[in-house]
Amino acid sequence: MRIDPQRSTWRGLLAGAVAGLIASYAMSQFHSLFQTVEPPPERGKEDSTVKTASMVSQTIFHHKLTPQQKKIAGPVVHYGFGASVAAIYGAAVEIAPSLRAGWGMPFGVGVWLGAHVITTPALGLSEPVTASDPRQEAIEFGAHLVYGTVVEGARRLLRN
Repeated sequence: MRIDPQRSTWRGLLAGAVAGLIASYAMSQFHSLFQTVEPPPERGKEDSTVKTASMVSQTIFHHKLTPQQKKIAGPVVHYGFGASVAAIYGAAVEIAPSLRAGWGMPFGVGVWLGAHVITTPALGLSEPVTASDPRQEAIEFGAHLVYGTVVEGARRLLRN
């Protein structure tokens, strides 16, 4: 039974943000699990979160990140993005509850499509998915399904 049956965009936003942090962790664990099966992309090649952090640091702060700073900045971008997108989702679900259909999997697919498939390659932060290994892309797709499902599950727990 729901304690607060009233819709609240702010509570949805907050629940979504917290759920996004939890889901970003779950997504990282999913990636770690598959790194033992499928080795990560070429060593020394920066992932899109590190490239994003570097781009932001150079553009806004005119500062080139050191290797140590990149180790911190990459996860900050990952968790920050995951929390932000999930916060928007949490607020949207308060307005349109039908968005929660599919236990967050459509949301995860949307994030995969919007961020991983379209935006990061368009910004030059990753190669296009068509140039990537299909197994690696299947792992990415699965990780985003995990992300969406965990966001919805945690959001529901936090809102009930």
